[in-house]
Parts: sequence; structure tokens; C-alpha cells
Amino acid sequence: MAESRNESPYDNVPTSGRFTIRSLISTEETVKSPYGPPENGNDTINLNNLTQGSTLYMRTFGYNTVDAVPNYDHYANTEFPGKIKKVRPTLEDLHSILKHESSCNLQPPEYEANLDTPEGEADTVGEKPIEEPVRFGWVKGVMIRCMLNIWGVILYLRLPWITAQAGIALTWLIIAMSVTVTSITGLSISAISTNGKVKSGGTYFLISRSLGPELGGSIGLIFAFANAVAVAMHTVGFAETVRDLLADYDSTIVDPTNDIRIIGVITVAVLLGISLAGMEWEAKAQILFFIVIMISFVNYLVGTIIPASEEKKAKGFFSYRADIFAENFVPNWRGQDGSFFGMFSIFFPSATGILAGANISGDLKDPAVAIPKGTLMAIFWTTVSYLIISATIASCVVRDASGNLNDTAIAGEYCTGLACGYGWNFSNCIANKTCKYGLSNHYQTMSMVSGFAPLVTAGIFGATLSSALACLVSAPKVFQCLCKDNLYPLIGFFGKGYGKNNEPIRGYLLTFLIAVAFILIGELNTIAPIISNFFLCSYALINFSCFHASITNSPGWRPSFKYYSKWASLFGSVVSVIIMFLLAWESALIAIGIVIFLLGYVLYKKPEANWGSSVQAGSYNMALSYCVGLNQVEEHIKNFR
Repeated sequence: MAESRNESPYDNVPTSGRFTIRSLISTEETVKSPYGPPENGNDTINLNNLTQGSTLYMRTFGYNTVDAVPNYDHYANTEFPGKIKKVRPTLEDLHSILKHESSCNLQPPEYEANLDTPEGEADTVGEKPIEEPVRFGWVKGVMIRCMLNIWGVILYLRLPWITAQAGIALTWLIIAMSVTVTSITGLSISAISTNGKVKSGGTYFLISRSLGPELGGSIGLIFAFANAVAVAMHTVGFAETVRDLLADYDSTIVDPTNDIRIIGVITVAVLLGISLAGMEWEAKAQILFFIVIMISFVNYLVGTIIPASEEKKAKGFFSYRADIFAENFVPNWRGQDGSFFGMFSIFFPSATGILAGANISGDLKDPAVAIPKGTLMAIFWTTVSYLIISATIASCVVRDASGNLNDTAIAGEYCTGLACGYGWNFSNCIANKTCKYGLSNHYQTMSMVSGFAPLVTAGIFGATLSSALACLVSAPKVFQCLCKDNLYPLIGFFGKGYGKNNEPIRGYLLTFLIAVAFILIGELNTIAPIISNFFLCSYALINFSCFHASITNSPGWRPSFKYYSKWASLFGSVVSVIIMFLLAWESALIAIGIVIFLLGYVLYKKPEANWGSSVQAGSYNMALSYCVGLNQVEEHIKNFR
């Protein structure tokens, strides 16, 4: 036995079974255990006294000693930049420690020795990175990014119109419903992101490592596609504003619809160039957009308290009035989309930017701290802004106005509407339904109300372009991680990264093509409902993954973020699915059908992916409970085994 022990490759670190034996050698350090004096003499013994039959040297030895705390470096897939990667034994090597054929030339797993790892980059042994990648904190990397993605085209161009349709009361209810779903999802994503290390891949990485590759892969494709379509939505909003500016100067390129398409394609091409320049330049552009948006907000609020000019009165703005607030407090449905859930489907995409920070988790300094803090702060401040803007603009502007300076009220002439009390008669355009201004007819109402209209126009540009840029960055990042995991065929081509930040340039080009395809639709109210169900499907699975990991009592589920509830996560998941069918049951069935199809494919192919998911933990707990339950079953000859 002594001879075989001398041949063992683990003389320096004696091991037994799967335990590292630190207390075998009787030294001063080992005798003085931090856990107190040994209970018996078996804690410190001479290696020469151990035999093949000794129970202290067999696999039961670990139960008689105080095991050393596991070292994270022995289990990490990557090392810190500039350090040599540690080589760790496999379970097979540890279990066969007494065998003569054990080899000391241990190598890391194949996927860890490869730069294209499924869970992020890994440095080769002895190789030092030439340049450190750019990393962001919770303010610049998450909060500002999420706020910019939430403050998109809907805020400036559709929130006043939604308020005119639904009224202040139902608009606040729409905002509350949206924020309820996003807040619960924010709590769930905070819990998941603080449960271990978070790497690149964002939402896909979090779900796939929690629920496993089956559901994780399907939601990765859906979420990446939804972000690509969101690029088109925000770009169309920008193009719509530019078209209206051209119309103010009696200038067009071709016609109103084709102008949106032309401007949109040119704009998304410029955004693609900014994205390809790298994350550092993209982050600088986001800061600039944020400053512009904040200035536009201040400019709008100042405009609401400035006495209205004759031109603004002709367009329906009369400063703060109690009767205007009372009339706009109740709904006034109009048009094809004139319903509560019709307005909800158009508004909801404006609340879906909460994952913009999580989607670039690989570019954050400390994702476990940045994602919870930045996401929840972004939800709070954007919710406050939505409530304030919807209430203030509905207290100042009537629903219908002609914009004609000659439409002043004349004594004895028939007049209808609140404007009659302020000296204006819009009865003709109201009766003929030809009013061009007012909350119900003019999408650029915030610009009209503001103190200096060009500043709000700049805010629209900043909000739409920043949201489009954030989605243009998020979609390739998520898709790149999915490609590296090799769950689906024919997509690995798009997973290759370039440069110090491992930028998915091929993924950027694919996102660009998808965005251009939807920009050609040229209608914002058509594009917005398309992506609502895809985002809701993503939120449903995020909440369900948090609930499932909690309910299965997985030993790997120990999030440091404690302000979440498994039942709230389940509620958020169920509500998301219900809203999907209430918005558009056809697209809801399509989204769920895609998830089921992709789920079936992964179950059929059985990829070699073992991520310690909560599904595995649930299977273990179920088997354990059944085994324990057998203790209560009386033996019978029919069931004898």
C-alpha cells in the first residue's frame, strides 16, 4: 500500500475519495483547528499508518473530519486577467485516487480551454490580455441604460394620445398594470442575477442557467428577436418626427409613408455604425442622449406654466384648467384601436426596457450589484415621469382643436366643447371630424406645449435613438451567448466575437437586417403590438424561473437579493400570460407555439449542457421524497424487491 501511495500523483495534496485531507499530517497548524480540539484521535494521524482497509482512508473518511472550505478558483471557468489558469481535477480523477493508472497531467474541460466557451471567455494558460475591456457601474451601465430604453418613442409621441383616448384614470391604470408586471420581473431578475456569477448573455444566460437549456434556448431566440423588432419601432418613431418636421416646411422626399421608410433605414444604418465602433462609444452616446432628454423634460414642464399664446390656444392649449382636467379624466375611445387593451398593447412596449442593463451583463463591473440597484431605480423614476406627464398634459390641452387662428368664438354663434369658455369655437372641425390638433389628433402635442419646441424635438430624437441603440446592442449580445451554447443548428456562425470586448459583429448585421424588414412596415401603431407579446412571454419565463428555483428548494438557489417573493413571481408569470391573450390571442398563440416547438427540439436533440438547473433540482427532490416516503409503506410480498 505504501508503494502505491508513493506512485500517486497527489503526494503534495493527500486526498481521499472526493475530500481533500488537510488534517492527515500531524503539524502544529493542523492540530490547532479553528473549530476547537479534535473529538478523538482520528483527526490527526500519520500517513504511514493508513492501509487499504482503513475506514479513515476510504470514502467514509470525509465524514469523520472537518472539511476545508472549497476554493472558488478550483471550480471557476475563467481566471482573473493576467493570472495563470488553474488546472483542476475532474470528478473521475478524484474518485479514482487509489488507482495506479491515475495521471497527474490533468487538463481543464475542453470548453474551458477554448476561447469560445459557452459561459464566457476564458484565457488560455499563461496568456495575458493585451488590453482590458470596458466595464460599467450600476448608474452608467444599468440605470441610465434602462431609463433611456424605457423613455422611448411612446413617451413623446403616443402617451398624450393614449391619455386622450383612455382618460387620466385609465391611463394611470394602464401604467400601473405595466409597472406591476415590470416591477415583479425586476425583482425576479434581481434575485436571479445575485445567485452566483453572471456572465455575458444577459436575460438568456440568467434563464438558461436557472431553468435549463430547454426553456432557456427558446426564450433566448424570442427575446433577441423582440429586441431586433424594437429597434425598428423606435427608429420608425424617430422617422415619424423627422417627417412631421419636413411637413412643417412643406418639404417631402417621396410621400409620407415612404419618407418614414427612407429616413428609418438611413437612421438604423448610422446606429449600426455607432454600435460597431464599440461599447465605449455607445455608452458615451447614451450619456449625451440622457442629458438631452432631461433638458426636454424641464422644457416641457416650464411650458405648461407659461401663459398660452394665441397660436397655442388655436391648437388647444389653455394652461392648467380644472374643467379640462375633469373632461380628460374619463375615457373617450376613438378609432380602430379605441379600447382599453388596444391602448395597453401600444403603451406596454414603453415599459419593456427594464432588461437593457441585464442584457449587457458581460460588460458590467459587478452584475450582482449593478443589475438589482440600477433596474429598480430605473423603474421607479420612469414610472414617476409617466404619471406626471400624463396628468399635466391632460390638464392643459383639450381633445380637439383646429389650429386656425380665425376660429374664435362669436357671441350668439353655436359652439360646443370646452374651448367655447375660453373664446374659441372648434365646433366645425369637431362635427366634421377634421380637427388636426388637440390630444386626440396631434402626436406632437408635447412639442406644442413646451416652452421651446426644438428642445422637445431634440428629446424625441434622444429618446428614440437611445432606445433603438440599446436594443441594437442587446439583441446581438443575447444571441451571441445562445450561439456559443450550440443548442440549435446553423446559428453558430453569428456567435463569433471580435475585439477586446468580444463584439458580435455578425449578430449586429443580422439585427440590422431584421430591423430594416420591420421598418419597411412604416406604421408605429402596427409594430408596437407585435413585440408586446414577445416581451410578455420573456417576462413570464423570467418570473417562472425565479418561482421554480425557489419552490424546488434547489441547493444552488441562494440569491443575496432577499426582497423578492416566489409567489409574487408566480403571480407575475400568470398575469403576463393572461395579458398576452387579452392583447392579441393570435400572436400569443404564435409566441407560445414557438416556445413549445423550440422546447421540443432541444428535448429531442439532448444537447450536452449541464448547468445545474432548477429542473434537475426538482427531479432530485421528487426522487428523494418518494424514497423517504417508502419508509412509511409496510412491506408486502407483492412489492418485494
